Amino acid sequence: MIDFQSTKKIEAFLADAGAGDRPTPYLVLDMESVAVRFERMRDALPISDFYYAVKANPGAPVLRRLVGLGAGFDVASIPEIEACLAAGAAPNKLSYGNTIKKETDIAQARRLGVDLFAFDSAAELAKIAKLAPGAKVFCRIAQDNEGARWPLAGKFGCSEVEAAELLLSASSQGLQGTGLSFHVGSQQLDSARWSDALHAAGRVSTRLRAQGRTIEWLNMGGGFPVEYRDPVSGLDEIATVIEKGVSSAFGASAPRLAFEPGRIVVAEAGIIRSTVVLTADRDTNGGGRWVYLDIGRFSGLAETLDEAICYRLRTNKDGSAKLISKIAGPTCDGQDILYERRHYKLPADLQAGDIVDIFASGAYTTSYSTVGFNGFAPLVTYYI
Repeated sequence: MIDFQSTKKIEAFLADAGAGDRPTPYLVLDMESVAVRFERMRDALPISDFYYAVKANPGAPVLRRLVGLGAGFDVASIPEIEACLAAGAAPNKLSYGNTIKKETDIAQARRLGVDLFAFDSAAELAKIAKLAPGAKVFCRIAQDNEGARWPLAGKFGCSEVEAAELLLSASSQGLQGTGLSFHVGSQQLDSARWSDALHAAGRVSTRLRAQGRTIEWLNMGGGFPVEYRDPVSGLDEIATVIEKGVSSAFGASAPRLAFEPGRIVVAEAGIIRSTVVLTADRDTNGGGRWVYLDIGRFSGLAETLDEAICYRLRTNKDGSAKLISKIAGPTCDGQDILYERRHYKLPADLQAGDIVDIFASGAYTTSYSTVGFNGFAPLVTYYI
């Protein structure tokens, strides 16, 4: 959970005399907290490369701050590449980690100086060979993502056998195929998943060594969890699992490691302030009390889908008696429900105009906010 030291700037911002004049909803992001969290990653996993996952929060101030700290960037599109370059990142600090790319985007990335591309299929590999000859490539292997609150399995990754075959093919197509990658799933709650994935990568490495090839670089993606309402494994604990997993899976032939931290860098550095639009006691669909906020699934809280991410909430009436409440957003869409099954208890006297603060909301909120569904504006961010 966010500690007081990391949020005192945000609390002062929310409490100042002009706070009531700022239209809600909005996100407040503490830039010093972003820097501290990135440095913690480097301290826990030294001698590694770090490519910040831009999709977590692509704000220009975030990118500039991380450029200053020497970060690399995991990018998924030309606009993300251009944003990183505009923030001062060097092209060789960018990893085009999306395994699904248009040919025009591969060509444009190459023109912009990007030299590191991900793939997970023969067709994608062929596109890169055609449009970015000589580039460095890494192959993503599939993982089941069990234990992740926001799984990424199914859409991405190939088998271990295919990965070895594709990396051997990369060289014959004029590419530098020396890397592997995997992702254990976002907000991964089971630290053993890193060990399992490392052993899968180790088996691919063994196959390649039998063909006279070695894995020089292993991108382990992200997945590091943050504390929303429930405790999670700490970064040091996960780092220990990774260290042991690398030793067990690769022995003396361990590759250089890379990571793509996103959520862990920005989530706990931010708080969203929202306002209650309506409270209502309903006698339909099982009845119950509903609290409607001016922010919902389409304006930044997409990760409440299936109630996957459960944010900690604070209201201006905390301390009074509470009722189990169903929480929803303001749009005319029946899917704009944040929490219906989870038992959130909110003050019984909460009413329209009251404040609800949403903690650890610096990741995957502004980037998931629509451009204006139902006419509601995208989520505003104040970088402090």
